[in-house]
Amino acid sequence: MDPTSAAFLLSENRNQPMHVGGLQLFEPPADAGPGYVREMFESMRDTERIAPLFLKHPHRSVKTGGTLVWRDDEQFDIEHHVRHSALPQPGRVRELLELVGRLHSTRLAWERPLWETHVIEGLADGRVAMYTKLHHALVDGISAMRLMASVLSPDEDRRNMPAPFAEGASRRRKPEETTESLPAAAVDAATTAAKTLADLPADVLRGAMSISAEAAGMPVALVKTLRKGLRNETSAVSLAAPRTIFNQSITGARRFAAQDWPVERMRAVGKSTGTTINDVVLAMCSGAMRTYLAELDALPDRSLVSMVPVGLNAKQAGTASSAGGNAIGSVMVRLATDMADPADRLRTISRSMKDGKEALSSMTPTQIVAMSAIGMAPSIVIPALGMQGMVRPPFNLIISNVPGPRVPHYWNGAQLVGNYPVSIPINGMALNITCTSYAGNMGFGLTGCRRTVPHLQRLLTFLDDELAALEKAAGVS
Repeated sequence: MDPTSAAFLLSENRNQPMHVGGLQLFEPPADAGPGYVREMFESMRDTERIAPLFLKHPHRSVKTGGTLVWRDDEQFDIEHHVRHSALPQPGRVRELLELVGRLHSTRLAWERPLWETHVIEGLADGRVAMYTKLHHALVDGISAMRLMASVLSPDEDRRNMPAPFAEGASRRRKPEETTESLPAAAVDAATTAAKTLADLPADVLRGAMSISAEAAGMPVALVKTLRKGLRNETSAVSLAAPRTIFNQSITGARRFAAQDWPVERMRAVGKSTGTTINDVVLAMCSGAMRTYLAELDALPDRSLVSMVPVGLNAKQAGTASSAGGNAIGSVMVRLATDMADPADRLRTISRSMKDGKEALSSMTPTQIVAMSAIGMAPSIVIPALGMQGMVRPPFNLIISNVPGPRVPHYWNGAQLVGNYPVSIPINGMALNITCTSYAGNMGFGLTGCRRTVPHLQRLLTFLDDELAALEKAAGVS
């Protein structure tokens, strides 16, 4: 088992389950009969060949020297992993979100493969829900969303489509697809494999030189990052986050809230103000946080700080690690919750995001990862030492935005009409907001500790109010 996967497993406890999830809503096809949901469930349950990823579970013993390894489940029971549920009356979205919150609260047992899929019927409007959770040791949140999307199709007439956990599901292509239609990554991999042995010594030498160059630049990157943190400027490290109700010990119980808004509304605000859609998403969260905390009489005088994962092009330094592609890092963004005016908050957030991206874009990918890890480290160390509430948190919450398909997709004729991420609150960081775009909508998934973040669903109302306030401030309402 790789060290990252082992770390996710070992950091897990009853109060901190380490699985990611997703809630999807489907509109049954026009010809669906009264037994459609049962048939949908049975088609998934009856999958004959399961992908290897979904058959392995963690194991450690004296024979493994106490280290964690992956082991195939020789008594795999698909009925444990694929389940059929029904909502109580009156079958509102409220009942669905309550069920998802409870399902997301329970840990995945190590003696079985670390995933579950729940097919849920009983919504009053006839839609079908599917909630899936997978342990972070298997996949990260973005990979989980892509895995679910990999079995969907823009063709509403397509049938006999596999479940996400079926062997080969994420690799299946139509017969007419050729090498020319493969993703660029696959073509690059094929090109790399075709290199001759004579190329290898030169590649190894260039790689060694590039690693040395990046290591030599690491102290400079660290000094720049810390200097920005000390000046309360945006970078991968924050030293200015205030204490909030989110930054304390959490329980294992979860509450989940979800809703979507048209991307076009956010785009109009961004176009009018010279900001990005992601800036507008952050501003919506900022205004919602300000109203929510003020209502609880818990709004700090200083601005909240959010950790925001970003993808950006690293500088072209001629090194092997920075020769093209994207680097993933994290920026500690000031949410401007200390400002009353929505327009001021949006401008401050946009400037903070630009400063953070510029700070990271001057680094190589290795340096970006290292600086982002340093910024994240206190969120692990502080809870481990039981110091939540005694020292300033490194940031107050996590807000991420994952792009999704732009056109409607289907699974065996059922149209996907809603797609919402379900994320991981961690000890000392009780709220996680993850968004994903799909078919013209931006779906917000809010996952919080049920006790630490009371009345979580009210944040949906505050998000809606803030989008309207931003439209008014931008003159587009």
